[in-house]
Amino acid sequence: MTPSTRPQASSWASDRPVWLETLQTLSLSLLMALGIRTFILEARYIPSGSMEPTLQVNDRLLIDKLSYDFTAPHRGDIVVFNPTPELERENFHEAFIKRVIGLPGDRVEVSGGLVYVNGQALSEKYIADQPKYQWGPVTVPAQDYLVLGDNRNNSYDSHYWGFVPRQDIVGKAVARFWPLDRLGTVE
Repeated sequence: MTPSTRPQASSWASDRPVWLETLQTLSLSLLMALGIRTFILEARYIPSGSMEPTLQVNDRLLIDKLSYDFTAPHRGDIVVFNPTPELERENFHEAFIKRVIGLPGDRVEVSGGLVYVNGQALSEKYIADQPKYQWGPVTVPAQDYLVLGDNRNNSYDSHYWGFVPRQDIVGKAVARFWPLDRLGTVE
């Protein structure tokens, strides 16, 4: 084969300047990251002790934003939600994280150090201490959820300000990625 008949090596990138390829790669990466954060998975940190002992201040969590597009929240799920209208009136603008206790239609009451749902005491191995307050009974409206912090006596939650509308729930806490010694799923 003579040099003039030898096939030429081709490169799809040889026609474009390096700066354009770099810009395209960065743009695609940014678009993918924003898409994942907006629709699938989001990182959040815990700013307060309202969910102790389950979640500690400064824990970093992954929030599943996709699964609630296909299923409803379940009792016991730890959810992130945007401030309700009541919370916004009180100048709260950051998302909250609490545990789902009451589902739509449930009757919830706190009495004698226990939480009752539909007349049955919940077994709550995850709480910091039994609640030292009486509250309810209340019936959770359709399309709303009742949420409480695991640190029942030190949590600004549904027993103060009411219910969380379904559309305000951002997603479910699924995993802790920081600190490394507490790495794992969130139960």
